[in-house]
Amino acid sequence: MIRYVCPDCAYTYDEESGIPHQGIPAGTSFEDLPEDWCCPECGVPKEDFRKVEL
Repeated sequence: MIRYVCPDCAYTYDEESGIPHQGIPAGTSFEDLPEDWCCPECGVPKEDFRKVEL
């Protein structure tokens, strides 16, 4: 399982879950998120997230 973690607030983007309330359906890969997507908790840009394999 792969997740992406915000380095500032530890928000975790889970590809399996997506973010349905933001219009990002379950199964959306991190790479397919819009280039201007940022952490919904603190605003850190997508490129700063760290890939974590569980």
